[in-house]
Amino acid sequence: MERSERERMRGQRIAGCAMAGMLFMAMTACSSDQPKPLAQPTPDQVRSHADRTFEKLKQEEQGRPSQPPALQ
Repeated sequence: MERSERERMRGQRIAGCAMAGMLFMAMTACSSDQPKPLAQPTPDQVRSHADRTFEKLKQEEQGRPSQPPALQ
């Protein structure tokens, strides 16, 4: 092979790789779904969750002694 023919084939290989890379990137970018944002809780849901958590905390505190034992 002549040098110019080798250079031409090398250029074609580089162009082919570049086109394949761009095609791959385009296919993966178009096929990926955007993540959906989480639904925001309503004020009633937040209040209900806070009330349940507060009740659990009160129950835990009632089961504990008022003063923690001293460490020795």
